Amino acid sequence: MALALLFATASAFAPLSGVTLPKVSTGETVNLGDALSTTGTTLLVLGTYPADFNMIEYAQKLRHYLPALQDKGVERVLCTVNGKQSSCELLAELVGIPETVELLSDEEGVAGRAFGVGRGWLADEDEIDLFGRITVPMSPYAKLLGMLVGLGAGNTLPSVIAGYVGNPSGVHGWIESALAQGQSKGRWPDMALDVGAAGDVERNSFDELPLVGGWGRRPLELATLRLQTMLGISLAKWDELQPVDDRCLTQLGGLVAVRDGSVVYEWKDNGICAVAHFEDLLKAL
Repeated sequence: MALALLFATASAFAPLSGVTLPKVSTGETVNLGDALSTTGTTLLVLGTYPADFNMIEYAQKLRHYLPALQDKGVERVLCTVNGKQSSCELLAELVGIPETVELLSDEEGVAGRAFGVGRGWLADEDEIDLFGRITVPMSPYAKLLGMLVGLGAGNTLPSVIAGYVGNPSGVHGWIESALAQGQSKGRWPDMALDVGAAGDVERNSFDELPLVGGWGRRPLELATLRLQTMLGISLAKWDELQPVDDRCLTQLGGLVAVRDGSVVYEWKDNGICAVAHFEDLLKAL
């Protein structure tokens, strides 16, 4: 029995055991397999490229949920970012990622592919055959466009639509936190909240919506945050945050939480804007 458990644990981390990445803060290299094999509880987020919606939402959730994760016994949080060091640093500044989150620069997206994240539509194809007659070159941006309508990323449209329609049983704490942080940085839309000088939310206009103000996640609430993200980060800072490796343009993300060498929670994104639900992660911890 003990041998079987040891084998299962070793198998779980085998793909990441040889992956070493530099810390953004110090340049020190981290072996991901070793980091996940230690005693205690470690969370590893496999991020995407810095300007990507999924990466930014993971960063926003880490910022909001870090205290709750620590209360659940998480001692170390690692987050790979598929971009160069300067892009990772700018992302951390824009979103307010806590210094206790160890950002790792992964320009080629090696860690995510080793973990088995989704790689998007036609990830290994440079061209597509139409009707057996025409061969059309496929750029990474064309592949990304296909993913936006669900090709190779089946949960993209449901996740995007969910941001508009809301969910009575959803949660909005991390959304409010991210909107407030964005407003404090001067990002628009900036009319959803009244934010005090200390950064505290004094009024949330979504609370005042008739009939749906008491929902867990109100209609348009998440969509408003994503609009703020798109305009104020993804588009405004594209030159600084774009990936250096075109393969990362369509690569999705994920996360894994490990306690004493055993996986307690694992997630792989199945679409754009379809990142892990941290409430489920907290329950698993």
